[in-house]
Amino acid sequence: QVQLVESGGGLVQPGDSLRLSCEASGFTLDSANIAWFRQAPGKEREGIAYSSKTDGITFYEDSVKGRFTISREQAKNTVYLQLNSLKPEDTAVYSCGAALTGRYTWYDPRRYDYWGQGTQVTVSS
Repeated sequence: QVQLVESGGGLVQPGDSLRLSCEASGFTLDSANIAWFRQAPGKEREGIAYSSKTDGITFYEDSVKGRFTISREQAKNTVYLQLNSLKPEDTAVYSCGAALTGRYTWYDPRRYDYWGQGTQVTVSS
């Protein structure tokens, strides 16, 4: 059974850091393009970071460039999202998606075949 499980969210203060994890089971993450999305209350889900399975290329949404980093750890079948210099506007539910095909742009949720349940990140003083 294919499953993605996120962890690592929490309540932090502005300027703090978090590392989110997305652990896969039932398939190998190396076979998939992976992205992190987030959804804040009252807003649409937005793609914020992407990792290509083939060439290591990464993409980031403009508001997180230079602050967030996506990475893979093959041995643990896990993808991470390092969140630095967090801001209140980063507050959202963060989820990872795995895409086995290349249809749609990387930030389009329709591209992804599997999703985790999400982990809450709250940035507040």
